[in-house]
Amino acid sequence: MEKECKERGVGDTTRMHWEIHTTICLLFVRLCRLSLVSALFCSVLLSIVLKGPAAMAQSLQGAPGVLRTITTAREAHSLTSDEAKRAYPIHLQGVVTYFDADTGSGNGALYIHDSSGCIFVKFAPGSIKLLPIGSIVEVSGVSDPGGFAPIVDRAKVQVIGHSTLPAGAVPVSRTQLFAGEYEGQWIEVEGVVHSVSDQGHLVTLELEVTDGLLFVTAVRDPDADYSSLVDARVRIHGNEAPLYNSNNQMIGARVIFSNLSAIQVIEAAPGDPFQLPTLPIDSLFRWDHMSAIRHRVHLRGVVTMQWPGASLCIHDASGGICAQTFQDARLAVGDVADVVGFAGSENSTAVLTNAVFKRAGTGVPVTAQPITAEEALLGKFNSEPIQIEGQLIGRDLASADTTLMLTSGKFIFTAVLPRALTGPETDGWRNGSVLRITGICSAQFDPQLSVLKDGMAVTKSFRVLMRSPADVAVIQKPSWWTASHALMLLTVALAITLAVLFWVVDLRRRVELQADLLRASEGRFRHMAHHDALTGLATRQLLQDRLGMAVETANRHKTGLALLMVDLDKFKEINDTFGHHAGDEVLRVTADRLLTAVRKADTVARIGGDEFVILLADLRDPHVAERIAANIVKNLAAPISFGELSLPVSVSVGLCTALAGELDAELLMKSADAALYQAKDNGRNRFQVFAAEMPPA
Repeated sequence: MEKECKERGVGDTTRMHWEIHTTICLLFVRLCRLSLVSALFCSVLLSIVLKGPAAMAQSLQGAPGVLRTITTAREAHSLTSDEAKRAYPIHLQGVVTYFDADTGSGNGALYIHDSSGCIFVKFAPGSIKLLPIGSIVEVSGVSDPGGFAPIVDRAKVQVIGHSTLPAGAVPVSRTQLFAGEYEGQWIEVEGVVHSVSDQGHLVTLELEVTDGLLFVTAVRDPDADYSSLVDARVRIHGNEAPLYNSNNQMIGARVIFSNLSAIQVIEAAPGDPFQLPTLPIDSLFRWDHMSAIRHRVHLRGVVTMQWPGASLCIHDASGGICAQTFQDARLAVGDVADVVGFAGSENSTAVLTNAVFKRAGTGVPVTAQPITAEEALLGKFNSEPIQIEGQLIGRDLASADTTLMLTSGKFIFTAVLPRALTGPETDGWRNGSVLRITGICSAQFDPQLSVLKDGMAVTKSFRVLMRSPADVAVIQKPSWWTASHALMLLTVALAITLAVLFWVVDLRRRVELQADLLRASEGRFRHMAHHDALTGLATRQLLQDRLGMAVETANRHKTGLALLMVDLDKFKEINDTFGHHAGDEVLRVTADRLLTAVRKADTVARIGGDEFVILLADLRDPHVAERIAANIVKNLAAPISFGELSLPVSVSVGLCTALAGELDAELLMKSADAALYQAKDNGRNRFQVFAAEMPPA
């Protein structure tokens, strides 16, 4: 009878209900054993007790403060965030579709699938070392809001059997995944594998689906060969995993799958991609070959440029192209190379992505074609070796590489040399010099700003990719003529003869005109050196100059000033999920919003990737700085539009104010930085005023 009591009480009530019911059952059983009551009376009495659990459970679950037990994945996943915070008891039984013993955050994780759907389960680290995919498990835990959607937290997992991965995965598109419609659910995606990369104990496949690129991740099996999947068309069953920011807002998605058993190869990759038919470079993205570029293509050409570990450019009889590659093998200009990769487009230019290459022989180096800036802007020399002359007006100091800015007629273009290839020769290139640049022409195209000419899009600008300092030849050094030299010559000429007066006047006019051109060039360079190229904001150098002047002014007039350190929250996730173009748009819009939030006399500077500093000079009331900081946090919390996307953003702000007599530029920067870190530690999307007890940044 004890056994019957226990069997009747398990599964339909909470643990508390079970304990109460079991206790009552055992009391009645022992009473029947110890008394002389007839067996019939005990049986009747026991049946009355055994009918009680349902009514008892119903009564208890309806009582105030007692939460119902959730028994399906759908019900747990459908809780609101406020409901999930109440820690509902959850008891589920289902099949494991994904398992990771250590997610890197100090917890283990798995997805469980039952007849109603799927849900994410988090368990204590080290409590489960290995859980085979397809295991049938019982999970007991509590509800939690999770990072984006409700999950099962503090779970205890018990294996009760084994099955296979569930059938009936829902085919979805990238757009549906990014809309959050299938968060956590058992889904199916199909596409061509573009790359395979190891990330710690995980392996990630870059999958091109019908509506874009998607990343799918699994716990890496060291005995499995994932590289053979590159260029294969596959169908993968897995769970959607959202990417979210600190405000629990979804900003992207990926798919996580169990192992190779979740991958169905629909169309196998070629055994040796270098055995694919060789295509002419100019055939890519043409009507007759559009179907071929869905998979890797094989090109062969003469090497015209290589940036090791970054890009390789080749040229055949039909044209040129550059390939993006992480391969470090060195080739010489003039070598013949076989290149295999996926055809893509960047700034309207055909490129190869995820490319691999090998040397196929020795060829004849391609002669660089002398062209003008006007010809370069027509786009027909794109990815081709060119020679072009221009006057050096400055350098882009914000670029990590050596980037020269030159003028040719009314056009400005840039010439780029990777920092790793830079030599001492570059120090001899002085502003005002006329240079002949040899390299690969790279057109920059913006479809929103370009115009059409005879049905063809015209490039907005171009740059030249150089291979070594030898690609720069100094044609003419900066002119010796200056205003002082001209005046000196004029004095000598006036002392010699009056007959040369008119010649000297004319010479002076020409020299002053040239000096004006040089001053104008120097002014443009000075502005570019002190202002960020992307946002137009002040650079760190200009901020330091203005901060020093503001400190002197405040000490002299007995006023104060304030520094605000502003940092975009989780900006790296925007770059990783939506690409650097989206990241650049976020930085530009952020800069505009910061300018509208401050006073006209204040200085807004960009000092790093997503770091900004605001100088509030001539500050007489510290509360003004706090109001500006609050306004910045509010204005920057509005989503930023990028194409059809709405990118969620927020900022953290550190604020430090100081009065005359307490002003120290370096201390102000350190204090504002410490306040910024405190704002991030407090949850981001807020501002924090510096306090003396704060730890240093």
